[in-house]
Amino acid sequence: MSVPIEVIKQVPLFKGLSEKELKTLANNFTERSFKAGQELTSEGQGAAGFFVIESGQASVTVDGEVRRTLGSGDYFGEVALIDGGLRTATITAVSDGKSWGLTPWQFRPLVEENASIAWPLLEAMAARVRELEPRKA
Repeated sequence: MSVPIEVIKQVPLFKGLSEKELKTLANNFTERSFKAGQELTSEGQGAAGFFVIESGQASVTVDGEVRRTLGSGDYFGEVALIDGGLRTATITAVSDGKSWGLTPWQFRPLVEENASIAWPLLEAMAARVRELEPRKA
């Protein structure tokens, strides 16, 4: 089973993809269910992938401070697609739900073969970094 294309079309990272590229990408995602209270990622821990939420909600915390709530169509772990480094935030399920995951080793060949997604990826990552930076008075 692959992620519904309508779900990944909502993700800014993939806005530059053609229908064919979206179908190729969709076939690489793996379904993941989660339960309320489950920690989906842990700040400072190793990263293994990128996730798009299809249903349910999750909270994002950095240094114990809630930064935002994620819901259907939201995503997290885009930095992990590039560097596989440590998680920059903790994501905790607020409700039961379903997400779709993609690993760096699945994503890299797609980027290398389809340069059209590189710029939207950079823009989305820059926006996320700004969102996570501490606000200066």
